[in-house]
Amino acid sequence: MNTFKLAKNYKNIFPYFFCLLLSLPALSQITPSLPSSQAPAGNGAAQGTQGTGNPRGNTPTNTGNQPGTTNQPQSANPQSTDNQGNDKGKTAADPNSQAKEGSDQSKVNQTTSTTLSPEEQEREAFRQKIYGYSIFADKKFDPIPDMQIATPSTYVLGPGDELNIYIYNYAESSYKTLVNRDGFITIPRVGNVYVAGKTIEEVRKILIDKFSKFTPGLIGTGGETARTKLQVTLGEIRTVKVFVTGEVINPGTYELSSLASAFNALYQAGGPNEIGSFRDVRVVRDGKVVARIDIYDYLVNGKIDGDVRVQDNDNIVVGYYLKRAEITGMVKRPGIYELKTEEKLGDIIRYSGGFSDKAYRARLKIQRITSKERRLLDVAEQNYPTFDIVTGDSINVETVLDRFENMVTIEGAVMRPGNYSLDNSPSLKALVENAQGLREDAFVGRVSVLRTRQDLTIQNISLNYTDIVNNTVPDLMLTRLDQVIVPSRFDMAETAFVSVEGEVNNTKIAENDGKFQYTADMTLEDLLVQAGGLKESAYSSEVEVIRRKRNSVAGAANAQISEVFKFNVNRDLSLNSKESNFVLMPFDQVTVRKSPNYVEQQSVFVEGEVLVNGPYTIINKNDKISDIIKRAGGLTELAYPEGATLLRRTIIKSLDEPTDYDQAAVTETSIKKGMILGDQANVKEESIGIKLKNILKSPGSFEDLVVQEGDIIRIPKRLETVQVSGSVLYPTTVKYGKGMSFSDYISQSGGFTTQSLRKSSYIKYPNGNVDRTRRYLFFNVYPRVEPGSEIFVPVRAAPVLNPQQTISTATGLLSSVMGLIVTILAFRSLN
Repeated sequence: MNTFKLAKNYKNIFPYFFCLLLSLPALSQITPSLPSSQAPAGNGAAQGTQGTGNPRGNTPTNTGNQPGTTNQPQSANPQSTDNQGNDKGKTAADPNSQAKEGSDQSKVNQTTSTTLSPEEQEREAFRQKIYGYSIFADKKFDPIPDMQIATPSTYVLGPGDELNIYIYNYAESSYKTLVNRDGFITIPRVGNVYVAGKTIEEVRKILIDKFSKFTPGLIGTGGETARTKLQVTLGEIRTVKVFVTGEVINPGTYELSSLASAFNALYQAGGPNEIGSFRDVRVVRDGKVVARIDIYDYLVNGKIDGDVRVQDNDNIVVGYYLKRAEITGMVKRPGIYELKTEEKLGDIIRYSGGFSDKAYRARLKIQRITSKERRLLDVAEQNYPTFDIVTGDSINVETVLDRFENMVTIEGAVMRPGNYSLDNSPSLKALVENAQGLREDAFVGRVSVLRTRQDLTIQNISLNYTDIVNNTVPDLMLTRLDQVIVPSRFDMAETAFVSVEGEVNNTKIAENDGKFQYTADMTLEDLLVQAGGLKESAYSSEVEVIRRKRNSVAGAANAQISEVFKFNVNRDLSLNSKESNFVLMPFDQVTVRKSPNYVEQQSVFVEGEVLVNGPYTIINKNDKISDIIKRAGGLTELAYPEGATLLRRTIIKSLDEPTDYDQAAVTETSIKKGMILGDQANVKEESIGIKLKNILKSPGSFEDLVVQEGDIIRIPKRLETVQVSGSVLYPTTVKYGKGMSFSDYISQSGGFTTQSLRKSSYIKYPNGNVDRTRRYLFFNVYPRVEPGSEIFVPVRAAPVLNPQQTISTATGLLSSVMGLIVTILAFRSLN
């Protein structure tokens, strides 16, 4: 019912919705008109036709197989416009041809944003390898002639050229005229003069003859030069239409200035393509070849003999290449080079810039394509100028071997070790002389020569060089890669040293580890001086020298392995007359022990309620707590001696783990300064409870402890509270009351809980001592409470069942389960 009402209410909407569905196909064909990003070329084209609007006049027209849009202004003639319209029609009909033509146009010397297909990218990469292609593809290279140049005397006039005629000196006049379509120029009083096809110099001579009839002085008389001069210059120049055909990037018709050459037209067409010839570009005029251009002549020698000025309707023809080869590897300019029929392998090497520095020049490998398969050729260096190249050859220039053909090496105890030429050092004696002789430490009795055989195995030749010098044995002739090793006496001996340990000022202990190089005739005083002298703590009267025993009885159980020498060394490092100049031997060990009576200052620290806080130096080894408190001025009125504590820290050294001596030194320094570093694994910190009140009453008694370095004596201020924690109903801090018992403080904390373990309650006093609850018959005897104490009540743990209780509990549980199962089975049977 509701659906029927809804359809009735909205029945007027259905016709509109139906009309919208019918109009959707038509709406989908409408595309928004976007503004064109290409600027209109009407004005530019009009200017390109005239010589004044476009100085270069190099406007290409339709090419027939390429789009007519380039970076140059377009021609405004009707033929060009019609052809462009045809090209647009082709583009609209074939989108693929548009992409192809756009990509080809990008190869010309201009910028483009067209994305190339993989095939076009491969073709462009191949073109880049062809020698000469880059000069046409480089947009920065601009060979178009400048219009602002002097008039060439060989310039050939034609219809459309503007001539400026100047008469000066004895008579003066000027004329500006234009060559008409019939090739004539019209000059007042002279009439029509035919100048088409004539050069500027020829026209000047004709005009001199014409003007001489009524202008005096143009022709010299009596052996004198003419007093009146006539000069002909170009004004506006004409444009010519040139055809560029054959294997070029953009073949077609181009409008150039009459000053342009055939090379300029070829540049406008983008140059030869990947199969075009760079060596034979023909200029065809009136059906005849008037010039041939070799582009390599321009690239290599900087000149082009056949680069003639173009004339109207000239045809620049680029044919196929006939012979082309690729050269790769170690040459200055690898690439693909085109050769003429008579050119050889040496010519392509010359075109590539020659070999690079590390090229292997002795032989080249050439891959040749035959009618059936590939063929590999090896060409020796002497055959390069005469070896014929076949089209498609691939020449690879390899690098030289990383080895020397005439090198010998000498190492060890010589003045100048290193590599030498075998040509200048053919023998061992000559090699040693070139190395400027042997060093003084040379062991000449066993000189080794390592010789590399033909199979690359190493042969060792040992000889006595003294015999060679004395001509006892003949000199050894060396071969390539021989390595001569002259050993040193020092290399064959163990490095001798002497060491010092103990109380000496050795500032380089981290570098030398207490070891010093042994020198001959070194004395004990010399070694102590090198070690920086004695410390203040040195026990100078007992300096020991421990020496290895080198001639002990072998196999004896009581064989002596070392001997000890003791000396009394003065502070100025001098010995008495009998002991002076004790000469050391290699590996002697000098030990300087610490004086037994030398002790550095040691301090303890007093904190809290004393008259003067701070560190106090230990005067006597047996100084006690009472001595330190007395020196601190005694206790203040607020002091609480019952809570005094002695804090002592010591370093723990483990036998299982190595000791970190740097960390231990830092820790020991902090202990001596009374600094707290927090919890550390190698520091044991303990609080010793002392009875300071008894100590002060009876100084020197049993309770008066002897202090140690780094001890901290803390005397707190009078305390008036007691802290209760653990298994009580309300753990809190209670004010101390004189006469209050342990149970009173428990009561003020809410009392014990059901889980309280009353008999294990204990109390911790301010001085660190702990007292526990004792048991007498059936009663708990609690400890005495003092101000600042901490009461702790532990929690009762779960009871541990004995074996009988465990068995009985398990039996009860099993009975309950069995009873439940019987009940369920009985209930099911009743149902």
